Amino acid sequence: MKELKEEVLQLVQEARDAGARLKVICDYIGISAKSVQRWKGKTDLQDKRKGPTHSPARLSLQEENQVLQIANSKEFRSKSPHQIVPKLADQGKYVASESTFYRILRKHDQLHHRGKEQARGGKSAPCLKATKPNQVYSWDITYLKTTVKGQFYDLYLMMDIWSRKIVGYRVEDCENMYYSAELFEEVFHQEKLKPNQVTLHADNGGPMKGSMMHATLQNWE
Repeated sequence: MKELKEEVLQLVQEARDAGARLKVICDYIGISAKSVQRWKGKTDLQDKRKGPTHSPARLSLQEENQVLQIANSKEFRSKSPHQIVPKLADQGKYVASESTFYRILRKHDQLHHRGKEQARGGKSAPCLKATKPNQVYSWDITYLKTTVKGQFYDLYLMMDIWSRKIVGYRVEDCENMYYSAELFEEVFHQEKLKPNQVTLHADNGGPMKGSMMHATLQNWE
């Protein structure tokens, strides 16, 4: 534990020297800023907590079998422990904690898509490839800082992934599908694109999926 704390302090210091803020660093590594400040003030980083003096109680084989029988019953076989334990409590029953249910089901390899729950079908993202300009465009919206703290503008930017050419951009004060549609029209006219010539790559944000934007694209199909 002492070595781990020393390593954390070293990494935090390196990040701060590089210009990162302490709160951002601590949020990223999952530790409070107060803990870091407390450690820095100590010469002895050894963890002196004694911890529990006894091992946690374990269920007997009979109690473990009871948990399995309940979890696999018709009423609960399609539910997770997070749903089972509160449901039992509503019935005035307590068999084991939620974490114990999880531990026992994991031990018996029964946590994978319980009951009627089906595994989600894997859907691979399409692979987009360009061999010349004006085949695939990538576009997104990102924040632009202003001189006023907490105030940002939105940069709409479209790039040709083959040449890395910025084919269009605009700066607005908000995200809006109408601005997206207008940008598309400007780029399509400017680059003299033909119907179905370009594939657009974007995430699933609202301005990327808006009805106005779809209508604009359909006009160029």
